[in-house]
Amino acid sequence: MSESDLFEYLKKYWHDLEMSKDKYSKHDCFSHSRKTRIELKCRNKHYNDLMLERSKYIYLMVKHILYDEIPLYINYTPQGIYCFDLRKVKTDWIIDNKMPKTTEFKNTERTQKEYCLLSIYKSRII
Repeated sequence: MSESDLFEYLKKYWHDLEMSKDKYSKHDCFSHSRKTRIELKCRNKHYNDLMLERSKYIYLMVKHILYDEIPLYINYTPQGIYCFDLRKVKTDWIIDNKMPKTTEFKNTERTQKEYCLLSIYKSRII
């Protein structure tokens, strides 16, 4: 499943869901009626712990604090769709100096990233 497929699937739940106009944005879509800002991620392999970059987390939480928006992180894996309400997750940050710079492009360059791992067992399954 691609992020655009996941977006179309989520429109069943958020009828006014709009994709971000900037493909490099720190969020992928937004619902005005539900004041919900969402970051999407699709994985080709299943993991019980899903990675969220700190910069995206901070961005979504700042929007939550400033505008009372609901910050969600939604992940697809071959075993399901997992939704994390970032207002309710505990974050333990990990710094890794050998992470791929990008996940969707053929760039093999490595960079430092700060992230947390979110257990699928603490998510809501969609």
